Amino acid sequence: MISPASILGSQSPKLKSLPPLSLYIHIPWCLKKCPYCDFNSHAIRGEGSQAPEEEYVAALIRDLEFALQDVWGRRLSSVFFGGGTPSLFSAKAIDAILTAVRTLLPLEHFAEVTLEANPGTFEAQKFADFRAAGINRLSIGIQSFNAQHLKALGRVHDDQEAHRAVEIALKNFDNINLDLMYALPGQTLEEAQADIEMACSLGVTHISAYHLTLEPNTLFHRFPPNLPDDEQAAAMQEMIEQTTASHQYRNYETSAFARAGKESRHNMNYWLFGDYLGIGAGAHSKISFADKIVRQMRTKQPKEYLSKANAAESLIQTQQILTPADRGFEFMMNALRLTGGFETAVFQERTGLPVAAVQKQLDEAEQRGLLVHDNHRIKPTVLGRRFLNDLLQLFLPETPNPG
Repeated sequence: MISPASILGSQSPKLKSLPPLSLYIHIPWCLKKCPYCDFNSHAIRGEGSQAPEEEYVAALIRDLEFALQDVWGRRLSSVFFGGGTPSLFSAKAIDAILTAVRTLLPLEHFAEVTLEANPGTFEAQKFADFRAAGINRLSIGIQSFNAQHLKALGRVHDDQEAHRAVEIALKNFDNINLDLMYALPGQTLEEAQADIEMACSLGVTHISAYHLTLEPNTLFHRFPPNLPDDEQAAAMQEMIEQTTASHQYRNYETSAFARAGKESRHNMNYWLFGDYLGIGAGAHSKISFADKIVRQMRTKQPKEYLSKANAAESLIQTQQILTPADRGFEFMMNALRLTGGFETAVFQERTGLPVAAVQKQLDEAEQRGLLVHDNHRIKPTVLGRRFLNDLLQLFLPETPNPG
């Protein structure tokens, strides 16, 4: 178990330099809440109903203005519009948000700017306008190309709309991610293979393939569907890794596959314990200062978020300063998802802790065949990637004895 206190004494670990900074913008509305989704997303209710676009854009800009004091003078390496379904918003709204972002915080040259989009919101002109507004990477929530599985997942689009969405995307963007899921209700290995083969054949730059899990507070958790067992799911994962590799996609993170040089820069920053400012209802932030690392969460309910923004009240619902033990665990929890691991020096740069703080855990993980490490790199083995939870458990902070 991590116990950096014995190494550092009572001194709070200092950071010599701040990590890269990303911006996450949460747009919480979608056409319909999917039965497996545990994100802070809210269905637009009633025929002809619309999200309060103009009011929410104004609130996001206010949110960013309030947050400037924490990130003043820092450059953004990436921007990510997540949700919900951000592509429900007009290109004019996205343009207004990005104009405000560029005014308040400098973007790095060639910064990656991603928008999540779902089939069913795709109109050719709208996506051309998104590109003109400054979006240069699109992430499409396909989930499956199988009509039956899309219906089981409660998706609002069918297989034809999925293909149409990719067709429109390819005409406007040269950096596209497709989100797929596997181990779906009633899915066979052959059906999972058909999905991943189809995704690879479309020539997109990035594919994310997630194992469907039953998350608390979802409809699927209350009424569990019949899912493939662990052995079948593992066979699907192995097949996905082999299929993507044969199409020149590199499996650089547990669920992420990219063509050379097309890894998600925004997600890489998360996984390497970089900083991110989250604005919008329920958005999370992790901000480093020289002497502390702070986590924040914005007010979660959209109506309350809008009300507080209009009244110029604080939008931060919770704030926590990470302890040294939290820093070590959170770094490992993210960075050990990377297939190639990470440079040893990055641990100290991002946490302020010497590697000696986790030496005992590293040695135990290596003895158990879960990772390999030396002075230059720490990397999970194939076994460690398969049993990632077991590997991460070794780095859990010690819980103090109750007296």
